[in-house]
Amino acid sequence: MRVSFYAPLKPPTSPSPSGDRRMARLLMRAIAGAGHHVVLGSRLRTFDGSGDAEAQTQFKIESERQVAGLLDAYAKETVPAPELWFTYHLYHKAPDWIGPAVAKALSIPYVVSEASVAPKQAGGPWDMGHRAVLRALHQADLVIGFNDIDAVCVSDVLSGSQRYERLPPFVDIEPYTDAAANRSTYRAMAAGQYGLPTGVPWLMTVAMMRPGDKTRSYRLLSDTLGELQDEAWHLLVVGDGTNRREIRDAFAPIGDRVHWLGQLDTDGLPGLYAAADIYVWPALNEAYGMSFLEAQSSGLPVIAGNDGGVPGVVHAPEAGILVATGDTHAFATAVRSLLHNPDSRRAIGTAAQSRMRDEHSLFAASRTLDRLLHDVREKHPLCA
Repeated sequence: MRVSFYAPLKPPTSPSPSGDRRMARLLMRAIAGAGHHVVLGSRLRTFDGSGDAEAQTQFKIESERQVAGLLDAYAKETVPAPELWFTYHLYHKAPDWIGPAVAKALSIPYVVSEASVAPKQAGGPWDMGHRAVLRALHQADLVIGFNDIDAVCVSDVLSGSQRYERLPPFVDIEPYTDAAANRSTYRAMAAGQYGLPTGVPWLMTVAMMRPGDKTRSYRLLSDTLGELQDEAWHLLVVGDGTNRREIRDAFAPIGDRVHWLGQLDTDGLPGLYAAADIYVWPALNEAYGMSFLEAQSSGLPVIAGNDGGVPGVVHAPEAGILVATGDTHAFATAVRSLLHNPDSRRAIGTAAQSRMRDEHSLFAASRTLDRLLHDVREKHPLCA
């Protein structure tokens, strides 16, 4: 099947790394891995972070121009027409004005992955984007969600004939499982590179240093580790951002046991996960957390806050530990228990790695997407 893929929040070709760009690329790989021919329908980014009505209008106008260009190319057969349109991640700040128009003109299925609806945006600065999201969802033949957070509001705007299906968040697990098989090598490399003692457990976290929930999560982690000063551990922090100074200041009382590694590229992460012992992150208001998938694919036990979409990827208690949101004492107790019990660390990490392989791998996602896309194509009234 020929599939046109579009990510209005951030195109997969963007030079700026982020979770959205990575998930867009993974979705394209998963669809292609199922045997479909995937092309990028548009690189237009419709994100407006300031609520600027004029900017939103210009995005809409440019979208309409691109729709006309695409339909002309399809009519002239200079570009093969898609048999299905797939849009990833639309919400009021980054609506999709292209996919619905193309799908309607070509009478092909329109599929949306990871959509959110915020009723409070009606009449506000992003009202135009909010209404565009509602129109797109009203037309969608299938909406695919990665977590249960968005499901309620999205399902409320779908009609009885429309489908909402859940796809477990996923990652390409192979680089992480491969690195985990060479743990001793990567641990020795990390010890030499960052000056880490090999005889104590290494905690690890990977998160951007942005204002809001990320910074609050870092502060919770700092408070948690403050209760564990009597224990032997070192913390590896991977990430960077505009709030780096504020976050580093929050960890100052802990001293030199925190190692700031900065932003690392994707290729550098598997070896670091393999070298660590426990993954820790309070995860305030987290959609699901790509780093949780990476850590568990590496065989690390995860301790996280029981918030947002995290329970959908950290399968406690056998494959992870979840604590009440914001409860630093409970978090510290969980960390302390694993610091003293390497057998539990290994058992939880092994269970987590197995769960990732079965439910959250690129292969598992390809299999699920293939079934969903074939089904929606077969049931589309003008394609059946």
